[in-house]
Amino acid sequence: MQRDIRLDVAEQSWLGRFRAMGSPCEFVSEVSRRAQALELTELVAAEAWRIEDKFSRYLDGNVVDRINSAAGAPIEVDDETADLLDFAVTLYELSERRFDITSGALRRVWRFDGSDRIPDQKSVQEALQWVGWHRVNWQRPVLQMPIDMEIDLGGIGKEYAVDQCAALLIEQGGGPSLINFGGDLAATAAAVKRDKWKVAVERSRPDEPDRIIDLKRGAIATSGDARRYLENDGVRYSHILDPTTGWPVPDAPRSITIAADTCVQAGMISTLAMLKGPQAEAFLKAQDVVFWCRR
Repeated sequence: MQRDIRLDVAEQSWLGRFRAMGSPCEFVSEVSRRAQALELTELVAAEAWRIEDKFSRYLDGNVVDRINSAAGAPIEVDDETADLLDFAVTLYELSERRFDITSGALRRVWRFDGSDRIPDQKSVQEALQWVGWHRVNWQRPVLQMPIDMEIDLGGIGKEYAVDQCAALLIEQGGGPSLINFGGDLAATAAAVKRDKWKVAVERSRPDEPDRIIDLKRGAIATSGDARRYLENDGVRYSHILDPTTGWPVPDAPRSITIAADTCVQAGMISTLAMLKGPQAEAFLKAQDVVFWCRR
């Protein structure tokens, strides 16, 4: 896998670009020297790639692959993996089983490629037999799953990576900077060379920004169906699936954007709100957070 970093000047700042976790990634730094900007960009990219290498379900030999290939045998995991599994359990419980890291089996029948191919009910029901965290035995640090079940940490991976990179930058004294991994982002401190960090939120149909958000510090995460969906007979099917039914969450917003202290927190709330479907706005108002919701 080829991994490159590009560093350019942008609005009196340094803009680093690379790809990780299937997304375009950006790092904006206000340091004065190019050498320091490159060093910080390499630090961010290395951490993003470390997390991708460790937790991507698409790579062989990592902890997720060992779990998914265990064929029913118990697997002992390290503390970092255990912490992510514990967080996934929290989301599973808060969402009333609708956030489920075992729901990847539904990808066998759902292909969100912008086409009109909708799976039949029988295929969905067959895939559901491999879904359900309640079937997993998790006694930290040992996890044991039934044969042919899988986990996928992609639903929390990017937000986690953003926060980890932000923590590294603060530890290194990297100054004000903005980390953006495919729309999940965090500002380590208020910008100095500009009034605010300006963040563009993509429309559900990606042609131009839906809105521009001014951010001083903190994090923003967006959930929605801008790029992954199906459309059939005028009905748009979001890629956000309800693992209790095997079908897209009905009447969910097109996008939900949350501002919070950390990217994990913002992503958690936006995901839980999307899973609420028609009750998304009511749920968000009850959380006492800054949010933007588009239907």
